Amino acid sequence: MSKVCELTGKKAMTGNKVSHANNKKKRRFNINLCKKRFFLIKEKKWITLKICAYGVKLINKIGIEKALKRYKKNIKFNK
Repeated sequence: MSKVCELTGKKAMTGNKVSHANNKKKRRFNINLCKKRFFLIKEKKWITLKICAYGVKLINKIGIEKALKRYKKNIKFNK
């Protein structure tokens, strides 16, 4: 199961874990993903998306239809 937002395409990034003694060790900054179901009114069907917290906020702000139109290239519909 990949950790990539299906709406925005955001994925984990890498960086350093820095101790108090300034020792550096590689680490991953994972994104906050959740599985969410949305109802498409025009198509009269439910879709399930794995989206990040930013994606949820975006859908709450502009709506699912506009959000899908804005990021259309990343969406894979599940039946």
